[in-house]
Amino acid sequence: MSKIRIFELAEELQLPAETLVEALRELKLNISNPMSMVDTQVADVIREVITKQRKKRPLVVKAAAEEKVAPVVVVEAQPIPDLPLPPVPMPSRHGEAKATPVSQSPKKAADKPRDKRHAEPAANIVNRKMAPQGRRPQHGGGHGSPTPSASPIGVVHIENPVTVGEFAKLSGRSVGDIITKLMHLGFMATINQHLDFDTLGILASEINLKLEIKLPPVSQDVVDEDKDLPESMRRRYPVVTVMGHVDHGKTSLLDCIRRSHVTASEAGGITQHIGAYQVDLGDDKIVFLDTPGHEAFTQMRARGAKVTDIAILVVAADDGVMPQTIEALNHAKAANVPIIVAVNKMDKPSADPGRIKQQLTEYGIVTEEWGGDTIFVGVSALKRQGIDDLLAAVLTVAEVLELKANPDRSARGIVIEAHIDKGKGPIATLLIQKGTLNVGDAVVAGSAYGRVRAMVNDKGKRLKKAGPSTPLELHGLSMAPQAGDEFVVVKDDKVARLMAEKAAEMRRIEMQRPVQKVSLDDFFKQVQAGQMKNLNLIIKGDVQGSVEALKPAVEKLNNREVEVKVIHVGVGPVNESDILLAKASNAIIIGFNVRAEANARKAAEQEQVDVRFYRIIYEVLDDITAALKGMLAPVFKENVIGQAEVRVVFRVTGSGVIAGSMVTEGKITRQAGVRLLRGGIIIYEGKIGSLKRFKDDAREVASGYECGIGLDNYDDVKEGDIIEAFVREQVLTP
Repeated sequence: MSKIRIFELAEELQLPAETLVEALRELKLNISNPMSMVDTQVADVIREVITKQRKKRPLVVKAAAEEKVAPVVVVEAQPIPDLPLPPVPMPSRHGEAKATPVSQSPKKAADKPRDKRHAEPAANIVNRKMAPQGRRPQHGGGHGSPTPSASPIGVVHIENPVTVGEFAKLSGRSVGDIITKLMHLGFMATINQHLDFDTLGILASEINLKLEIKLPPVSQDVVDEDKDLPESMRRRYPVVTVMGHVDHGKTSLLDCIRRSHVTASEAGGITQHIGAYQVDLGDDKIVFLDTPGHEAFTQMRARGAKVTDIAILVVAADDGVMPQTIEALNHAKAANVPIIVAVNKMDKPSADPGRIKQQLTEYGIVTEEWGGDTIFVGVSALKRQGIDDLLAAVLTVAEVLELKANPDRSARGIVIEAHIDKGKGPIATLLIQKGTLNVGDAVVAGSAYGRVRAMVNDKGKRLKKAGPSTPLELHGLSMAPQAGDEFVVVKDDKVARLMAEKAAEMRRIEMQRPVQKVSLDDFFKQVQAGQMKNLNLIIKGDVQGSVEALKPAVEKLNNREVEVKVIHVGVGPVNESDILLAKASNAIIIGFNVRAEANARKAAEQEQVDVRFYRIIYEVLDDITAALKGMLAPVFKENVIGQAEVRVVFRVTGSGVIAGSMVTEGKITRQAGVRLLRGGIIIYEGKIGSLKRFKDDAREVASGYECGIGLDNYDDVKEGDIIEAFVREQVLTP
């Protein structure tokens, strides 16, 4: 596609080049200077906009008013020649607007004086081809007295999101007019670009039309009712997730159970993706989900997918309870999933299962031997010891849970993972939760749809049909769905496509809609509205002693209406795993003498998770107490404006210690407050004593530049420390 430079377009339009550059920047076009280039299609739209504005200037206000006096018309989605359309006022010799009658041919209507540059641009060719051929005269003509109407002059009925060209047909406007309106609204679009319902509604109001969205009804027999009769329920196999600390033997244990060697084929012996496997035990079967950690487990739960029936927590007998063990434990408890503890590496001389049992009692996991309800099984994946006892424990818990499903219905289930194979196309790993899936069925999985072309189980065998609790790879979808999407069997391909398009549109709307999450600021209002009964908290501290002191103090703040529940505690900075857990559990994160990692801050902002940082324990208790009583009114909000990494430390006579730093994020300003972080722990909080670039004082230093930073009355700075700059802004409470 050919392009044109901005200064050439400005000369052609007889405009100052800088004026045109500023106007295009306001439309969010990537224009930096007059030498920048734009496509000829965009240039044609710009020419049309400016030409129309110049033509409108000599017109009197009467003409603009008469343009709104068009008769009320209803624009239906019918063949284009049958569309009744309002007339387009054309300027006359006397400066008044005259309507183009039906008898006048489109050619004569277009023979008005016009710039030769617009003889045959690409956009106008498209407009002429797509524009309707007949126009209806306006009542009252150009000389009648105008009677303005505040109501819309037409109605457009749509069933699905449409493109710019399709909306131009339905509304009776030219494509150029529609693109021009969108440009005025600050939205750049092409003729084939789809517009969502919100944009279409705004656009329709701008052109004085009423938009009616009629979603096509889905018949009751399209999707089976989710209610199953009690007599149709049959026993199904349990689905188990294996979680635990890194290098405690999760994959080795699963490998031992499945009698295969997955670990040898994976990089570094670490699981690279989610796998679903079915283990045959004679008359019974168990489905194992091998996750790359509890983060994937919680991510699927955050999307609303309830996949796991039982969680196996793997703990190494010679290593004990580790930080990721506690994280996995808290993620499983937050999901209300029964837990079985597998004490691995029992063959080692240093194995001490008693210490594991003692450590886990601190987190509410008590073995049956000590009067608790949690099953502990000692195993050795290397020596293949205790595996049968572990599987028997899983079947025992499954029997207590009474897991049932209806196999005599259309299949429903969850997408475990999905990827695109170069030779086979989109492939989705599914877990059927109810019903039976057959080859040839029409399925929908989120925004993906298609027919089941092939089904392959975990052993590589092709299946013709699959019942509940069966993991399989499905071939035949139009695209790769997201993990956690629900798949369902529908009547035919047409319905499948309709549901997939509707799901894609709903997903786009949800992404644009602000997410309502729990926060301390409005927690009392949510309690009064009946939306919240529990206040879930995640506590991260600098040392274990601080966390152990803060947790019981917070849990004592319960009242009759709200229960304060600490779902996870840990030592170290707030990370992405904490944000995922808070999102899935609707929790608030309390950071005590710690800060959040850079990725965690971005994730918290994106997921609308409330993260609060404190240095005094009484401030934590006061804020939570005030939130429970509805008295919390935040006065200041803290914004982190930049970070710098200390590369070299200098000692300067008379100035103390100067940190030679590189600004890695945002900017460092002279008036900002600063914190010194070492390993995510706050070492110092105060002000900047000096900020210099080379030998000159600086007001601020942007990202990517080096500088010297001196902290006010503090000299204990080391290489590798992080200096975080922040400002406090007053929050205006309504």
